[in-house]
Amino acid sequence: MLRIAIGSDHGGVDQKDEVVKYLKSKGYQVTDVGTNSHDSCHYPVYGAEVGRLVARKECDFGIVICTSGEGIAISANKIKGIRCGLAYNDEVARLMRQHNDANVIAFGAKFMNTEDVIRRIDIFLSTEFEGGRHQTRVDMISDLEK
Repeated sequence: MLRIAIGSDHGGVDQKDEVVKYLKSKGYQVTDVGTNSHDSCHYPVYGAEVGRLVARKECDFGIVICTSGEGIAISANKIKGIRCGLAYNDEVARLMRQHNDANVIAFGAKFMNTEDVIRRIDIFLSTEFEGGRHQTRVDMISDLEK
């Protein structure tokens, strides 16, 4: 059973809650780091916490959501070992796993409907990393963290 960390700011909280319900219905173990309110809050807190859970191997993958998806993705990517991409279409959701071995996926709630987000999460979670020539590039990304 996959362990999924998920977090959002106030701009993504409604979509996050829908995604959490969906993931639990599929049998995934979900760690929801918040926020659980529409009160203004700071997306770096939630992006970093999801990143830390994945980097420490307490969760297998992470999902982050804010208004645009950008700020929370940048925040998650500041955690060593995290490769987070913004899944702005289905093909990118697949390629970020297949070619980049991404371990966190980001969404912009203002620009993506929940049905598309859930479909892209399914694509992301079901796609394997190809390795091969892509491993060299992932290793080069990891080297940047040193």
